[in-house]
Amino acid sequence: MSSAPLLEVWLRGPVPAVPPLLQPVAHALLQAREEVQALMAGFPEEKLNEQPAGLASPAFHLQHLSGVLNRLLTYARAETLSEAQLTQFKAENEPVAGPDAGAQLVQRFSREVEAALAQLRGTSEATLTEVRGVGRAQVPSTHIGLLTHAAEHTMRHVGQLLVTVRVLQAAP
Repeated sequence: MSSAPLLEVWLRGPVPAVPPLLQPVAHALLQAREEVQALMAGFPEEKLNEQPAGLASPAFHLQHLSGVLNRLLTYARAETLSEAQLTQFKAENEPVAGPDAGAQLVQRFSREVEAALAQLRGTSEATLTEVRGVGRAQVPSTHIGLLTHAAEHTMRHVGQLLVTVRVLQAAP
């Protein structure tokens, strides 16, 4: 007897302790984590930095997934980026190397998703329409706008990672 495929995260019910209005954000982040883990399982380390047809490399997407989620959640907390975050941002385009580099990047993303879920659990729905500044220019957004964009941007890069990985896996 074969087991039924796992339902997508949003069909599995509410994420415990996450406010109702933030459930879609939590669902998207959890779905992204599952997809990244499945996609990168067994992916060859030597292809992490490859850029087929000029596309961003899998290493870039993995680094960016963690970094941008961290940065957007910092802005959602109405905080400014630290020097460490700015340094990490500049390094996202750098190639990665070393044994288990891909697995380490996947683990880092998983930790960022856990941190995001913790932040969502501690978020009061009453703050969701509050203005939050983005970047050095403090371009105005809202708390919910930043959280929603964090989920949307994450899923966008998961899709781009999927295409790049599939192209690299199909290459001789």
